[in-house]
Amino acid sequence: MDNLPQSKSSSPAGGGLPVIQYWVEQTLSPQGLKLWQTLNHKSACLSCAWGTGGQKGGFVNEAGEYLQRCAKSVEAIAAELQPGIKQYFFQEHSISELQKLTSQECDRLGRLSYPLILRSGSSHYQRISWEEVYHIATQAFNLPPARIASYSSGRSSNEAAYLLQLLMRSLGSNNLADCSDLCHAPSTVGLKKVFGSGTSMISLESLKHSDCILLIGSNAPANHPRLMNELIKLRERGGKVIIINPQIEIGLVKFASPAFPIKSLLTGGSDISSLYLQPIPGSDVALFVGLQKSLIEQHLIKTEYLKSHTQNWQEVINYANNISWDNITNTCGLSKEEITATAYIIGKSTRVVFAWAMGITQHANGVDNIFSIANTALITGNAGKIGAGTMPIRGHSNVQGFGSMGVTVHLREEIKQALSQLLGKPLNETPGYHTRDLITAAELGKIDTLFCLGGNLYAANPDLQQAKQALSQIETIFYVATKPNLGHFHGLAKQQTLMLPVFNRFENPHKTTTESGNNFVRLNDEGKSHLQPPDADLISEIELITEIAHQLHGETPINWRKLQDTVYVRELIAKTIPGYEKIGTIDQTKQEFMIEGRILDEPKFHTSDGKAQMFVTPLPQLSLPTKAAFGVAENQPGIVVILGTGRSYGQHNTVVYRNEDKYRGMPHRHCILMNLLDVKKAGFEEHQRVTVKGDRGVLENIEIICGAILEGVAFMFYPEANVLFKAKIDPQSGTPAYKRVPICIVDPQLLTGDR
Repeated sequence: MDNLPQSKSSSPAGGGLPVIQYWVEQTLSPQGLKLWQTLNHKSACLSCAWGTGGQKGGFVNEAGEYLQRCAKSVEAIAAELQPGIKQYFFQEHSISELQKLTSQECDRLGRLSYPLILRSGSSHYQRISWEEVYHIATQAFNLPPARIASYSSGRSSNEAAYLLQLLMRSLGSNNLADCSDLCHAPSTVGLKKVFGSGTSMISLESLKHSDCILLIGSNAPANHPRLMNELIKLRERGGKVIIINPQIEIGLVKFASPAFPIKSLLTGGSDISSLYLQPIPGSDVALFVGLQKSLIEQHLIKTEYLKSHTQNWQEVINYANNISWDNITNTCGLSKEEITATAYIIGKSTRVVFAWAMGITQHANGVDNIFSIANTALITGNAGKIGAGTMPIRGHSNVQGFGSMGVTVHLREEIKQALSQLLGKPLNETPGYHTRDLITAAELGKIDTLFCLGGNLYAANPDLQQAKQALSQIETIFYVATKPNLGHFHGLAKQQTLMLPVFNRFENPHKTTTESGNNFVRLNDEGKSHLQPPDADLISEIELITEIAHQLHGETPINWRKLQDTVYVRELIAKTIPGYEKIGTIDQTKQEFMIEGRILDEPKFHTSDGKAQMFVTPLPQLSLPTKAAFGVAENQPGIVVILGTGRSYGQHNTVVYRNEDKYRGMPHRHCILMNLLDVKKAGFEEHQRVTVKGDRGVLENIEIICGAILEGVAFMFYPEANVLFKAKIDPQSGTPAYKRVPICIVDPQLLTGDR
């Protein structure tokens, strides 16, 4: 690892003492006692989908291992324990003032405690009653189904997700957009086509048997810290960890885990990466075709496995054989020697896990990226056995559960039939809008009512100007949330925008369930909120959705108010959602469970013939525009590079908890991380303030920070950088290409022409 670029990180490893310091600070805060009580509550972690908590206790994972909470969990809980926002706040602050707030400032306003409405022509949000909310909802949903839509995030429960899609489909609408459309939709689409199932085939227990992991396009130390414990243990048992990422993340080189205080934390950290590759963003298909070509040349492919368990394998092999090494290396930027060494490790390992996050999916060819990874797993026989296979690493703690519950525009046929029987009528077959299609439809005036169950639809999208304009064409928007975010102040409807406060997971007056990214279903106990009447007037998501449905349908075709009993909801889920049969008795047994059929210990796949379907993946044709495309003269100082957007270490999705990113050496949100060679090539200096231009917008006064990132590539924080670009869209999944955005960086003092 001596050849790695020098990192600007102030820490010698990821994790470590900064994490301990943060825990101590939060423990000593006024809410410290409540924080620890909540951490021990029998409910799933609010943060990522890696999963911990539930009936074994807040700090315990499904394997019974303790100390499985992380700083991300503390951040999320601490934010939920904030005091409620006083009513006078919205009386004193106009919407134009609120629009000046940053993401962090929005979050730190506190908890939403009572329903609010911003009416057309009004400058202030005003408090309203729940009776008024239901009256507005009854009118807003009493429309042709094509003009009604929902959007959801993955922090809500399975029960809320199930009821949301049941309500929408009872109205005849399939417009069930979801946050996964913007991130892991390519994983779901690609894996379903290859294996017949769109989720991970690896459980936590299965992962413990692997001897090699490829971690591709993921900053797990920041976004899924508990996964690092498994990587540490894999290295200890002699396994290999191959990192594929254009940016050197210090935590992927060395990580000091508080879960191992003696062998990791106090020793300066555990080694993580055995090999670290930095490909050109957008070139992952070229890299994986190169790995396939090298595996063939080194006689490391499993031909008998391919013959017995796959279709179309010969075409994939032929394509890799016939593509030239020059084409591969020129496209991905890696040498043949690097690819050969990586292929050798994969081919000589016995149980390889291929894991990835949004660095793979958020590309214009995201589904092809998934195909290329799956092909590589299959030609080495690493699918359908314990300790080996494909493992998308999902974000929100229950985002996968939403898909399982039917919150998708691609509903499985068996679920469709079961829901038709439950609702007493065939479901509408009109295709629904995924998230990007929803924005386009709204912009064209085709949506009148939008119900957002959590999330931040405005800020999560590329081209924030378009998102704002599109949402402003919708008559009524309902934002169901626990805290304010940027979308509540910028994503305003034409006539009325409502903010509806609900209990969070550990406050609900009833039990709920969630599903981890590794297919484990957890049961969350009831809780009690620190927000109480008369100052607070919160309800549960379950009550809100079912009461709206009751107002619309009465007791037809089902007793909607009876569905406020989540035990009854789970009984319906057990009858209508394949693999979820055990949820029908979970209240009695308290037995959390793995979803049937998803974890594969033999190569029998969920396709029509039981074989994996392989797809040829053409190498992408990558290019960069010239300065002239950004209105900058070619002889003017500056540089065109590839921008990748992402989260900081103190951030969860669009919610920013801390402005600085110590591990990357980025002191605030208005930075651009660049390679030193690019800085010199452009005639800049580190810490210089520059202007960044995209194909949609401009950001000024951006500070240059030099860091361990591939030459020709830059990094900025999401969602602030979303104002810059339109983003190409993957035609197979609808997911935007946030990870390959051409930008031009210029000196504002030398900038001439129309800006």
